[in-house]
Amino acid sequence: MQASCPQCSQRITIDDAKVPDRPFSVRCPKCQNVVKLPGKGGNEAAAAPPSPASLPATPGPTTMTDDVRAQLMTQLRREMHTGGEESGVERALVVFPDPAQGGGISQTLSRLGYSTDTIDDFDEGARQLEQGAYAIVATARVGAAPGKPESLYQRLLRLSPEARRRLFVVLVGDEFRSGDSTQAFVTLADLVLQAKDAASADGYIRAYQAARRRLFQPMEEARKRVETAVI
Repeated sequence: MQASCPQCSQRITIDDAKVPDRPFSVRCPKCQNVVKLPGKGGNEAAAAPPSPASLPATPGPTTMTDDVRAQLMTQLRREMHTGGEESGVERALVVFPDPAQGGGISQTLSRLGYSTDTIDDFDEGARQLEQGAYAIVATARVGAAPGKPESLYQRLLRLSPEARRRLFVVLVGDEFRSGDSTQAFVTLADLVLQAKDAASADGYIRAYQAARRRLFQPMEEARKRVETAVI
């Protein structure tokens, strides 16, 4: 399920398997506003009604199948993501099992002008990552949960060198010292942040992104020369 905070327009993504049948509330990771959501029952009620010709003679309840729900959610995600791409705004992916953990870094990235997708499920985060549409990814350095194949951090470690170079990876956790280059190198991240600093990490992100651009600029220039060379 995806929704937008009515107060700050922050995208909120919740694993469909965790959505209860009844209406429920979540707290926006950006502004902490309480957002009321309809639950699975509300999603079914909001579905487009069938045509009159297909209605049964005796009115009765209709049920949305899992396949239809999945198709609608896929379409919703595609429509929500397209707006950011067309406007030229870079996108950020924030994935933490506990939405409160990602709230701080989501606030920072939004202030920096990113269109931020906040997700609480590693599997869904990995699917979104496969789109290749993100400039920055923030997550925790954790292993897979019981019964799950891998965490998003483990998925990031398996990226090809080319795909990895396109991403600025931020790891957030209490085990880190903010801006520690040694910890970032060891964990294969671009930047590590202490959890308490995540909500005010604008300076760290700007500085490390600038350093990263300086590092990769000669490689990018060489690549462009090769691509434009006449063979």
